[in-house]
Amino acid sequence: MKIFTGLYDRVLSWSKHKKAPHLLCGLSFAESSFFPIPVDVMLAPMVLAQPNKAWRFAFLTTFFSVLGGVAGYLIGYFSIETLGPWLIEHGYGDTIDKSKAWFSEYGVWAVLAAGFSPIPYKIFTITAGALSLFFPSFLIASIVGRGARFYLVAGLMKAGGPNAEANLRKHVETLGWIAVALLVIVIWYLSKH
Repeated sequence: MKIFTGLYDRVLSWSKHKKAPHLLCGLSFAESSFFPIPVDVMLAPMVLAQPNKAWRFAFLTTFFSVLGGVAGYLIGYFSIETLGPWLIEHGYGDTIDKSKAWFSEYGVWAVLAAGFSPIPYKIFTITAGALSLFFPSFLIASIVGRGARFYLVAGLMKAGGPNAEANLRKHVETLGWIAVALLVIVIWYLSKH
């Protein structure tokens, strides 16, 4: 069943649109505070479509992602009492408990790791606010973690150039199904621990 090639082609066409940077900024903000889809799915094709703007796109993604992280922090800081039960009801209870455990063990390093990795950064931003993590430390860790991730993605796509786009399209089905399998494994693993 081929579903990822069509999605890839659609996102690539969106990435060439003149309003794509606005969409990238909005998605970057939303993904850091409440939206579930990672912004990399927009950043990578945009860099492939316009490699001369790679660093600009990485900057916009980082800036608006950190801004969204600040919004997540404020959500946690000011409304965890009302938001907490909703998050737990919608299946985020274990993730919140794990992020609290990470904060108690690693402190601000948890934000840095969540900012760089595919771990849901939004849960860490909200939890950081709920736990009143020292805001300047949160901000610096967010800038470093998010910036490292998005500049790395932009750099890899720029370095790959037109060959990367062709190779990615050629293997997008396999990569898509591997990502789905990994997601299922991670969800299964987290549900057992």
